[in-house]
Amino acid sequence: MNKEPASVSAYDTAYPRIAMTVDCIIFSFDGNELKVLLLHEPDRPNDQWSLTGKFASDEEELDDVACRVLQQHTGIESAWVEQLRTFIHPRPAGKVLTVAYCALINSKDQQLQLSGSLLQWHSVRELQFTEFGHKDLVSYCYKWLQKRIQEHPLGFNLLPEKFSLREMQNLYEAVLETRLDRRNFRKKFFAMDLLVDTGEYENDVPHRPGKLYTFNFRKYEECKPNGTGITFL
Repeated sequence: MNKEPASVSAYDTAYPRIAMTVDCIIFSFDGNELKVLLLHEPDRPNDQWSLTGKFASDEEELDDVACRVLQQHTGIESAWVEQLRTFIHPRPAGKVLTVAYCALINSKDQQLQLSGSLLQWHSVRELQFTEFGHKDLVSYCYKWLQKRIQEHPLGFNLLPEKFSLREMQNLYEAVLETRLDRRNFRKKFFAMDLLVDTGEYENDVPHRPGKLYTFNFRKYEECKPNGTGITFL
């Protein structure tokens, strides 16, 4: 006699359930430093902060949770967001799966609506954490960004839509933590023919106004299928 297949609920109870969180490493660039958005819990010491995130239910899509975390804490509904890696963190109450998402936002053009005074931007070089494994998450994401920004134009998501060559170089130097030769850096980017001169100049700057450019994402996407490849640095 054939047995009836076990119900889904019976199948589920045969395995331990593990809590899952979605944590967002939200980066921005202030013109000089790369920063990450951190949350301060009221019951924690003043120098202890954590990443923004929330627990995910079985019914929720992880990408939707990440976008909701971003919107809830910054007011931004559309931004560059990518899932990077899943971490396992042991806690007193049991293991927790943490899915790390990286978000890059342009804080100059976009009007951020930070949800309360408990959220602040911190330099990636000076961070304090209390939540389990949050320092590891930021470290992994930062190293990933340092590598990826040399292969892909995702760094332009941190710049205003119209940017100067000075702003562009400052961004790369801040992310890579190195000084770049001004002449060679600009020469490489102009050789790729992906920068579009807008004919406009910077306003309200303490130095000689520089030309403003935009990045030609459409041309970049057209180049990729041809196998030409683009190395930014």
